[in-house]
Amino acid sequence: MAMTVGVRFRTNGKIYDFDPGNLLLLPGEKVIVETARGTECGEVARANRETDTPAEVLKPVLRRANEEDLRRLEELAAKTRHAMQVCQERIAAHGLDMKLVEAEYAFDNSKITFDFTAEGRVDFRNLVKDLAGLFHTRIELHQIGVRDEAKKLGGIGICGQPFCCSRFLKDFQPVSIKMAKEQGLSLNPTKISGSCGRLMCCLKYEQDVYEELLKLSPKVGATVMTPEGRGVVTESNVLTGKLKVRLDKAPDSPAVDMMREDVSAVIRDNRPKNKPAEGEGEIPAEAETPAVTPPPVPAAPAAENKGGKSDHRPRRNRPRNKRQG
Repeated sequence: MAMTVGVRFRTNGKIYDFDPGNLLLLPGEKVIVETARGTECGEVARANRETDTPAEVLKPVLRRANEEDLRRLEELAAKTRHAMQVCQERIAAHGLDMKLVEAEYAFDNSKITFDFTAEGRVDFRNLVKDLAGLFHTRIELHQIGVRDEAKKLGGIGICGQPFCCSRFLKDFQPVSIKMAKEQGLSLNPTKISGSCGRLMCCLKYEQDVYEELLKLSPKVGATVMTPEGRGVVTESNVLTGKLKVRLDKAPDSPAVDMMREDVSAVIRDNRPKNKPAEGEGEIPAEAETPAVTPPPVPAAPAAENKGGKSDHRPRRNRPRNKRQG
């Protein structure tokens, strides 16, 4: 068991484990740590705790941030705002189709990282040379996606709450249009898409519950057995378990309201033909469609044997004709 402390470097960013050594750190404290990118200043997001992570793979916490370190952070924040402005001007001067999102100075002033979005690939080699000549340090440009842009910039979603990605989501989960269909949502892109233009991340939250309930609920159009007889499901509310079933014995009457538990059996479309499902013996099976057998293909005529004898030997055993010169 190793003692670790959680540190993050950006607001609502990912939390990384570090070795605190002999320091007892509390959330909110600023610390100086050793990372793969060099010395960085981060904020403690999780206090000391024991984990199963081997101590030898953890980077150390060098010290608590002192007044000089905090003063440097303020200077870097001012320099970052200036770097953003200069980079915007140079992007316009080079005529590049890209949108600058964020800039970040390394704590030791060793490099500046610019994050941007673009529709396709951008040739920014001349821009990098230009910025390196202006700032006299290493320049890195990273192209990010629209979801990452929304996470960095933040905002208010259509629900009236701050973006989930900028508030508590640490990693993006895959979201598909199938989730919206299974949850019975409108497929209007303006209603199921977030401010970033992609499907809303919250579609993933209840998907597991919907998948479990869909296994128990008959689909609309399914033929079911009920205490009042056989009928067809016309409406199905997955969450409440309420169904509307139009009975076969009263096809012209309004659909009957009942609960999901009242359905004794479901006749599935993919059940074997001429074999009723369990508990459905009283329901006649549908007539099986006769299989269409293709006409036989006529055999190719046998080659004429001039010798008058049939030769049944395999072709590979036949003697080859000698080449006549």
